[in-house]
Amino acid sequence: MATPDEHNNPAPEMSVDPRDAFTLDPPETDPWLNDEQKYAAAQNEIAALKEQLKDQQLRSLAEQENLRKRNAQEAQLAREFAAKDFAFSLLAVKDTLEMVLKDEQSNTQQIKMGVEMTLKNLANAFERAKVKEVKAEKAKFDPNVHQAMSQIESTEAPGTVLQVFQKGYTMADRVLRPAMVAVAKAPDVDSGQTPTATS
Repeated sequence: MATPDEHNNPAPEMSVDPRDAFTLDPPETDPWLNDEQKYAAAQNEIAALKEQLKDQQLRSLAEQENLRKRNAQEAQLAREFAAKDFAFSLLAVKDTLEMVLKDEQSNTQQIKMGVEMTLKNLANAFERAKVKEVKAEKAKFDPNVHQAMSQIESTEAPGTVLQVFQKGYTMADRVLRPAMVAVAKAPDVDSGQTPTATS
């Protein structure tokens, strides 16, 4: 039962603003920032992007360096394997030479056979290593694989290789040693002599 005081002094009603029903966090970027604040926020964003790009660039450089090192290591291993394979091929050459020298009873014919066998083993080793003899005699002079040591007057076409002083070799189509040759040149008309072709 209500007391007289409660009838005379009713409790005041509380007015509730519906906007106070929920409390929202302020947005990260206030649209009402002044120009100076907007400029500072933009600068911060640019700095963050720069840092991100720098990190990506460093990662890319690290990946490129790792790839370069890996390729260099693979190339080195390939060279070592090629050298090992060629050295193994030469063992047969050494074995044959030692057998010939060890046999004191060998006659000239037997020694010749041993040398021929050695040369055959060496040729097989060269073939496996892609070492090829440069074609020179009667060939057209090629400065890429020939080295002219002299010129000889001849009725052969000028530039024809007439004589080979030392054979040349290539390895995988790259010159190991050029062939040292003598090359034909046109006869000297003032000499009054008619040169003969070199056979």
